[in-house]
Amino acid sequence: MSFITSHDAWFAGLRALSHDSFPKLCRTCGREFASAADYFQQTQAIRHDITGLKAVYDDEEGALVEVFRNCVCGSTLLVNCMSRRDDSAAGHSRRRLFDDLLGYLQLHGVERAQARHELLRVASGERSEVLEAWYAQIAARGAKPEG
Repeated sequence: MSFITSHDAWFAGLRALSHDSFPKLCRTCGREFASAADYFQQTQAIRHDITGLKAVYDDEEGALVEVFRNCVCGSTLLVNCMSRRDDSAAGHSRRRLFDDLLGYLQLHGVERAQARHELLRVASGERSEVLEAWYAQIAARGAKPEG
């Protein structure tokens, strides 16, 4: 049975380059993946400790991300995706702000992975009760770093 790895959250920032990429066929076992969702749900990470993402640049298409995943038969598959990263000045500014907020939370004792997860939730328009609680705790200490 296939499984979804924790790295799948990173795939949310990608979109299929075109519908021409699907259906995707495994040449080893013949399994067909009808859509990008099918591909991500029915394949597995190559290894649990890597994302399977590789940034590349194409002269015609621009910035691309190659997504390597394993079919259930063990064969490695590849799908090219476009990065949705905003490379405008505003996009760079938002990433700097995100990094600053992440650093601030870490300075105040919040574990990096958890802080990143909650900041990404807010960045995608969700509410984070966890961030609200952290803010209250930091404010109660007078914004003095832990330690």
